Amino acid sequence: MLKEPIGRVLDGWWTDDNIRIEKVSVPIGVVGVIYESRPNVTADVGALCFKSGNVAILKGGKEAQHSNSAIAAILQDVLLANGLPKEIISLLPDSSREGVTYLIKQDRYVDLIVPRGGEALIKYVSANATVPVVKHDKGLCHTYIDKDADLDMAVKIAVNAKCQRPGVCNAMETLIVHKDIAKEALPQLKAAFDAEATELRVDSVALEYIEAQEATEEDFDTEYLANILSIKVVDSLDEAISHISKYGSGHSEAIITENYSAAEEFLNRVDAATVYVNASTRFTDGGAFGFGAEVGISTNKLHARGPMGINELTTYKYKIYGTGQIR
Repeated sequence: MLKEPIGRVLDGWWTDDNIRIEKVSVPIGVVGVIYESRPNVTADVGALCFKSGNVAILKGGKEAQHSNSAIAAILQDVLLANGLPKEIISLLPDSSREGVTYLIKQDRYVDLIVPRGGEALIKYVSANATVPVVKHDKGLCHTYIDKDADLDMAVKIAVNAKCQRPGVCNAMETLIVHKDIAKEALPQLKAAFDAEATELRVDSVALEYIEAQEATEEDFDTEYLANILSIKVVDSLDEAISHISKYGSGHSEAIITENYSAAEEFLNRVDAATVYVNASTRFTDGGAFGFGAEVGISTNKLHARGPMGINELTTYKYKIYGTGQIR
């Protein structure tokens, strides 16, 4: 069961003036979510906003217009049956670009916009919104197989991270392999990916060990959202982190290693919303994190980062209790 997100005392203290201050969680207010294709977002976001005391304004894509309308109607019927305004969860009927433009400029009425969808949508909303935006941006995710990795584990994790659902934002797009393990690892990885019909695009060093298409600079900068994988061989952990820093989108990054020091260095130095040791990036998900569902996976640093559950749909206020103090 999800904990009550509203009214929690996040911190509290007494000042030198004998005033008691409490920092308390409160709803953000009106949350607009713009999304494409997936009608489950209508139910997930509607429920999370309601649970966290927010009003949800939902703007789905035309691809799922009928499903979105049916789900929203059910949610609104439940609200009315319980004596609540149906507008608490509202689905906007206009799925056009003009409708998006109008919504993202309503800073007088809307407190937060969360765009979920393709890179073009995210860029458009970020560039044109006057409402604060939390981006559900692209997932250019990496897995680094360290020289001290358990190779059987590494192959299993790499295949899962790429092939279990290639078209989602937490799927791996580039596999990085340390040179000291490359000769042994790459043929095993190729055999495993061949079994999944994965198209490999590899750097010149990897081509010394396996046959595949040679990768270009553009490949390492591409979120494929398909069963295609880039492979890079590096000389060190430093080089792996530098590659991730250059090409990563700040979403999900993983290291496979049995070396505690290498694992901790990776976790501390890689700048991403979620960083993993010996696990698939596919776990970056509100449900997998125990949040019940998610509004999106934020690649922002403020105010939310990673999977956005009900707690990320809150802000806070300060409650100050005095006994007649003046200043």
